Amino acid sequence: MKTAPARRTRMLAATTATAGLLLVAGCSSDDDGGEKTTANGVELVKSGQLTTCTHLPYPPFQSEIDGKVQGFDVALVDLVAKDLGVKQEILDQPFENFKTGGSLNSGQCDLAAAGMTITDERKKNVDFSDPYFEATQGVLAGKKSGIASLADLKGKKVGAQAQTTGEEFAKGKGLNPVSFESSDALLNGLRTGQVKAVVIDYPVLQGWLKDKANADAFEVADNINTGEEYGFTMKKGNTKLLEAVNKALADAKSDGTYKKLYEKWIGPYDESAASAAPSASS
Repeated sequence: MKTAPARRTRMLAATTATAGLLLVAGCSSDDDGGEKTTANGVELVKSGQLTTCTHLPYPPFQSEIDGKVQGFDVALVDLVAKDLGVKQEILDQPFENFKTGGSLNSGQCDLAAAGMTITDERKKNVDFSDPYFEATQGVLAGKKSGIASLADLKGKKVGAQAQTTGEEFAKGKGLNPVSFESSDALLNGLRTGQVKAVVIDYPVLQGWLKDKANADAFEVADNINTGEEYGFTMKKGNTKLLEAVNKALADAKSDGTYKKLYEKWIGPYDESAASAAPSASS
C-alpha cells in the first residue's frame, strides 16, 4: 500500500493532566548510548521518562489542544508514569512504525498508545495490555448524501484511515476505501468532497461532531459493533512494564479515576468499557 510522505518525527513531553503538557523539540534516537535505566524495577529506554509512541491526531484519545498533547490515552498512560515516578514523553510518528513493533523493538519507545485495536495479527509483533476501551466502527456522511447505513456505501467513494481496523473493516465489507494518512486528512477528505462517507472508530466521529460546523454538515449514518477493544502495546517479553500498565488500569477502574477520565474525554460513562475482559497472553 502506498503511504503518505514521511513526516518529521516529533517528541512531545507529557505530564499529569493537572500540570498540562509541554511541546518540546527532539528526535526518535536513543540518546542514552544503549544503557538501560529502570524505574521501580521497570526497564525504560530513557532515564526519567516513559516514552510513548503515538500517531497524531486521533481525538479524543490523543491530539494537540491549545499547544498541548491531551486525550484519553494520554491521561491513562500518565497514571502509569506516575506509578513509576517518571514523566511521560510522547513520540509522534507514523502508525505503522509501532503497529508492527518496529519502534518498540528498536528502543525508540517503551509503549505505544494510539487507540489501537487488539488483534491476533498484531499480537504476533507486540504484547498488549489488558483492554481499556470497547470500540465500534462508525460511518459518517453528509446530511444530504442519502447514506443512512453501511449498506448504502456500496458503489460510493468511501474514505478510511490507512493501516487501521476501520480500513480493514471497510475492505471486508467489499468496499474499496480511499486511504488517508491521518484522521485529520480523512475528515478533510469528507469536507472537500473527495469521498462521500468515511469509516472510522465511532469515538473519533463523536469528537468531530462536537464541532458545530461538522455537526451541521454531517451525521452518523451507522454505528457497528465489531467487538473491538483497545490496548496499549509493549515490546514482546517486556513483562515488568506490562504488569505496571495493567496495574495502573485496574487501579483506575477500581478507584473511579477511569470513570472520571472517560466522562471527560469520551462522554457519558459506558460501564462495559471498564469491564472488558483481560486480553489473552501471547
